[in-house]
Amino acid sequence: MHINKPIIGVIACTRSIEGEAAQTVKLRYLEGVSRHADAIPVLIASNQPRENAPSIVERLDAVLLTGSNSNIDPTHYGSPEPGQAPIDKERDLYSIALVQAAMAAGKPVFGICRGLQEINVAMGGTLTDLRAAGGNAARHHAPDGVSIDEMFGHAHEISLHRDTPLFAVTGADSLTVNSVHFQAIDRLGDNLKVNATSPDGVIEAISGINTRAPVFAVQWHPEWRPAERAHDLALWRYVGETTRHHAPARA
Repeated sequence: MHINKPIIGVIACTRSIEGEAAQTVKLRYLEGVSRHADAIPVLIASNQPRENAPSIVERLDAVLLTGSNSNIDPTHYGSPEPGQAPIDKERDLYSIALVQAAMAAGKPVFGICRGLQEINVAMGGTLTDLRAAGGNAARHHAPDGVSIDEMFGHAHEISLHRDTPLFAVTGADSLTVNSVHFQAIDRLGDNLKVNATSPDGVIEAISGINTRAPVFAVQWHPEWRPAERAHDLALWRYVGETTRHHAPARA
């Protein structure tokens, strides 16, 4: 009997291509879903009315919020600080709508880097910019002007908290992860639990508490050459297995 693969919606970003706005998703995220989670990736345009989110989520089995080079506008978490360019206002608004719609519908939500931050903001949390006074941006992002290999080669160790999904998936007390971000969680959102932290206290992974379906996100990039790291492959398998477990039966 043919068994349908689950469908995971992957949010897109607004980028300029050939001088005009376009909706884009980097292939490594789609390959993570299709190759390593054994699911079907479907792009979700972020340049659409927020009221469309529940109808879209209804047709999906899970939602994945990807990383991006853009930063979240601080106005979304009540901060008077100016936003650090680039800002993707359409994605800011639509990602929050998607998280809330998925939570209401009982569909799993996964986040990577910016996606972790979006989940935290959607659930009432706040962010901080590591480039601000007293921040430790050098630990969490490579210097400007390096190659993409060097950027994703920038790494540090994290400590995992036991009795969390991340520990259950990896079975490790510590991991070495890549680090390519400037924003980070400040105040943790409602119904969220810390799964891992960096040596300087930055929250590196979160999961949902008492949510209708799993909510899980990491601050690093498991989609970057995951075959080189067993723990990143394990995360993608978790995404696939969790989505399949919560997906409705289909004929």
